Amino acid sequence: MLYLIIQLTVLQQDKIELVRSLLASAMRLSREEPGCLRFDVYQSKSEPARFTLCEHWDSQQALDRHREAEAYTTIYKPQVLPLVERVAFPSDLLT
Repeated sequence: MLYLIIQLTVLQQDKIELVRSLLASAMRLSREEPGCLRFDVYQSKSEPARFTLCEHWDSQQALDRHREAEAYTTIYKPQVLPLVERVAFPSDLLT
């Protein structure tokens, strides 16, 4: 199982709502992909320009397929990434 925590900070205040909308669309599409066990997007209440993505994938192959799917190739990579600063945290889930 793969766990990803990704923090995004929108670079321009006037783009926050656009990024929010794009991430919501990408989240809905990603949740339908094979191997996606969880895909949640959070927006900070104290810092509205900051978003956190929590992703759980059942395998590296599922994550690789995600990076070729519609949510990633038509929304996230071309439309969201140019508007944000991104920091990724591949993680382990404590048990």
